[in-house]
Amino acid sequence: MTHLTRRFITPSIILLLSTATASLWAQTPGKPSPTPATLRSVLLSELHSTHDTAEWFTPMNTAVAGLTAEQAKWVPRNAQGKLDPNADHSVGMLVHHLVFWNENALARLQGKKPPSPNSNDQTFNDFDAAHLNDIVQRLDQVMKELETEVEKMPEEKLATVATTISHISTHNAYHTGQIVYVRKLQGSWNPANGVK
Repeated sequence: MTHLTRRFITPSIILLLSTATASLWAQTPGKPSPTPATLRSVLLSELHSTHDTAEWFTPMNTAVAGLTAEQAKWVPRNAQGKLDPNADHSVGMLVHHLVFWNENALARLQGKKPPSPNSNDQTFNDFDAAHLNDIVQRLDQVMKELETEVEKMPEEKLATVATTISHISTHNAYHTGQIVYVRKLQGSWNPANGVK
């Protein structure tokens, strides 16, 4: 074999082997390539991450899990050591507020006229610890209904209400963080639930 032949054959063999390897690699079953995100999938992901899917932060269903009525009505004291239920909120007050505004948003998305509170303070202060289980169930239910609404909503409508749905998720994440923080102050938070 001449020197010229070896110079030609060696790169050709390398090219042939690399092509065969690439072809085998492409045929090897593995994880399917991810589906491109759509507006609907992004909005649903936001709703689930604040409701029932732990991803970047603790979702609300984890934040309220195992909460007792006594724990739900505990209000932390402010920096001066005073109790100010109009400025500082219990976990129950925060949950009641989330239920009110999520139900309100769902009704508007469905074309209904929801009730208006006399003030935003009312959405916190109407919490009754005796009805904690009901309010926690309503929170879970309204989140499921919001998710279903987004799943079935026509594309044209989804595009027009997308910012509202995104704001719902942001509002939920904000207050869920407060719920976890109040539970940590109270000593009722289990760090195994996602926040140390």
